[in-house]
Amino acid sequence: MTNRTQPQPALRTSFCSIVDDPRWARVVARDKSADGQLWYSVSTTGIYCRPSCPSRTANPKNVSLHDTIESARATGFRPCKRCNPEGLSLESENAALVAKACRIIEESEEERSLDDLAAAVDCSASYFHRIFKASTGLTPKAYAAADRAKKVREGLETGTGVTEAIYDAGFNSSGRFYEKSTGMLGMTPTQYRTGGANEDIKFAVGQTYLGAILVASSAKGVASILLGDDPDELVRNLQDRFPKARLIGMDREYEALIARIVGFVENPGIGLDLPLDVRGTAFQRRVWQALQEIPVGERVSYSDIARRIGSPTATRAVAGACAANNIAVSIPCHRVVRNDGALSGYAWGVDRKRALLDREAAQTV
Repeated sequence: MTNRTQPQPALRTSFCSIVDDPRWARVVARDKSADGQLWYSVSTTGIYCRPSCPSRTANPKNVSLHDTIESARATGFRPCKRCNPEGLSLESENAALVAKACRIIEESEEERSLDDLAAAVDCSASYFHRIFKASTGLTPKAYAAADRAKKVREGLETGTGVTEAIYDAGFNSSGRFYEKSTGMLGMTPTQYRTGGANEDIKFAVGQTYLGAILVASSAKGVASILLGDDPDELVRNLQDRFPKARLIGMDREYEALIARIVGFVENPGIGLDLPLDVRGTAFQRRVWQALQEIPVGERVSYSDIARRIGSPTATRAVAGACAANNIAVSIPCHRVVRNDGALSGYAWGVDRKRALLDREAAQTV
């Protein structure tokens, strides 16, 4: 006869009190945010788990809930091998793996293969690829490309010659770089180094219930959507962003684009899918990609975004990336709020942020 250790008497809980306990609802929902706040033990299996454990939901009559890991250990049961309640959650472990891989990519002189990166973090290539994209919104290859683009931009901005900047960024031939340079920089390397000289930027100014709106596009896609009170100030802002580009005023073809964007601002429920010319660091691009995945009518916190991109401690950096976004509404940084739900700063004014959120909420009720 097996002598299985039984739960401590003080931990026994009636079936009714378990199902009515709000903690049990978090277990049933496999609430990852509850990890580290409560644990549960199952008398029929002799194990204890974290709330997010992927195992089949236990019968409540066999369950005891615990507010501390010490209480769970006191049952004499063993920790679950699937959810590892004594250590990091699977989500946290994956975030750590992705963060390690990002450092390897950023510190490597040459592009690393998927197999090399997966081996470096001790997991299979397919699993690594899946968790990397889930955490960052980018494939490892796309992340590496964004990091190299960032290094090229930094080199060109500090006065480094084009050839030197190419090799410093990890490209082993200039031919490979020039195949991708326009997609990386939005223009040729020489144009970027000279502040966008000879680049054509189309723009137009319209009016919405939020005030003036300026939309500007390069050959690659929409590069800026700016909001404000004074149309002339918005144009000056655009000139500051592209000091040596040729700014081309509205034509009939461009009128249709700005009409679509104005229509979306007025009626966000219709959706907006535009080709974008996104210029930023690898980290900023990860944040902006995560912002584009927030549905209309929803709000998330800066810490939520930090976790989604696999950098849970980078809340301030996420806020900085939101502030650096210059493509309003299409990259919806207005949907990011503080942990307590309060509205924080917005590049185009907190009142506009509130108005955008209120209109989205009204249309998704």
